[in-house]
Amino acid sequence: MASTACFVIVSKNDIPIYDAEVGSAPKKEDQAYQHQFILHAALDVVQDLAWATSAMFLKSVDRFNDLVVSVYVTAGHTRFMLLHDSRSEDCIKSFFQEVHELYIKIFLNPLYLPGSRITSSHFNTKVRALARKYL
Repeated sequence: MASTACFVIVSKNDIPIYDAEVGSAPKKEDQAYQHQFILHAALDVVQDLAWATSAMFLKSVDRFNDLVVSVYVTAGHTRFMLLHDSRSEDCIKSFFQEVHELYIKIFLNPLYLPGSRITSSHFNTKVRALARKYL
């Protein structure tokens, strides 16, 4: 069964610093734009929820047809957003936690400028491997 999943990391300044289509469904260019639009539209909901709770994993914050937006907010207000068809919340939480560990390693790199685009091929490979494992 093909799954749809789009993962985006958004900085605290609402700038996307990493994005990847991580699902196993065939990729179409217009679908990628639609996924980005859905995730962008959910940012307002995420901003309201992030200030209302101390939890990092906000679970599902928005829906569009059969797709769900799940969000994880770091202490520095960086948002990890995943657009997916319904899956186990435990798997999604584990995916977010492991990606957060990878993000911290990138963030601690003295050559990385906070808020800039993540272009590391190693990071991309690891995120895609985690997506295959959990999603």
